[in-house]
Amino acid sequence: MIKLEALRVFVTVAESGNIKDAADAVGRTASAVSMTLKQLEDEIGGPLFQTDRKNCLTALGTLMLDLGREQIRSFDKSVGVMRAFAHSRIGSLSIASVPSVATNVLPSILQRFLETRPQVQLELFDIDSAQVRRMVESGTADLGFAGESRSGGSVAFTPLFSDRLKLLCRDDHDLCLLDRPVDWSDLEDITLIRNGASDRIEAEDYRRISARSLITVYNVTSLVALVRAGVGLTILPSLTMHGTHDGVAALDLADDAAHRQLGLVERRDVPPSPVAAAFRAFALNEIPALACRISK
Repeated sequence: MIKLEALRVFVTVAESGNIKDAADAVGRTASAVSMTLKQLEDEIGGPLFQTDRKNCLTALGTLMLDLGREQIRSFDKSVGVMRAFAHSRIGSLSIASVPSVATNVLPSILQRFLETRPQVQLELFDIDSAQVRRMVESGTADLGFAGESRSGGSVAFTPLFSDRLKLLCRDDHDLCLLDRPVDWSDLEDITLIRNGASDRIEAEDYRRISARSLITVYNVTSLVALVRAGVGLTILPSLTMHGTHDGVAALDLADDAAHRQLGLVERRDVPPSPVAAAFRAFALNEIPALACRISK
C-alpha cells in the first residue's frame, strides 16, 4: 500500500531536484529519503527518476508527480476542514430564542462571536419558550434561550439572568401618576390583557385578577398596540419592552417576586458540535452582564 507520506517525500524530492534539500525540507535523513523512494518505486513497479541524481523524472515519475500533488492537496484540504470544524471555525449553528433575547441580546453577541468565524452558517428562530424547548429537544436547534420550564424532560436549563416584570399601560393612564411601584390591588378595576409571560406569575392576588381577564395575546407587537389603543393593560418582562414604544409607559411592580428567569436550553443526552460548544461558552460568559444592562 502506498502511504501518503511516501508520496509527500517523492513530490518534495521531485520539486527540490536533489535528495539533500528534500531531506532538509521533510525533516529526515538523506538515507531515509532514498529508502522511501526505493520502496515507492518497488510498490509502483518502475523507476521514478532517470538517474540517481534525482533531477530528472521518468514518464512514470511525471505522472506520479501530478497525481501525487493532487492527492496531497486533497488530503491537506480535508485535514484543514476537520481541524477548522474541531476548532469551531466552520460548521452550522442553529439557535432558538424567545423574541426579547433574539431582538435585544443576541445581535451583539452573535456579531462578536461570528467575527472570527465568518464561515459558520447560522440559523436563528424567534419563537416562544415552549417552542424553544421543543426545537432543542427534537434536535432542530442546537441551543435555545428561553424562560425556565416547570417540567424537566430531556433538556437542561442553565440560568443566565433574571428579568423583572413591568406593567405596560398608556402613558396618560392614572397609574402613571403614582409615586410608587404598582401593587396588585391597584389593578382591581382595570382591563388586564394576559400573555405567556404574565401567566407564569404565581401571586394569589394577581391570579385572582387575571382570572377575570377575557383577552389573551401572545405577540408582543400586538400587545403593545392594544395597550396603546387603550384596550387594556398588560404585564411584560422589562427586556421585552427595551427601546422606545411611543404612547405607552412601563411601570415598576411592587411584588419583588414578579420576574422571569431566562437561561440556556440544551439537550442532556447529546454532546454539542464544536461550534455550538464554542458559542455556548461564549454566551454563558457574555450574556448575563449584557442582559442586565439592557433590562434596567
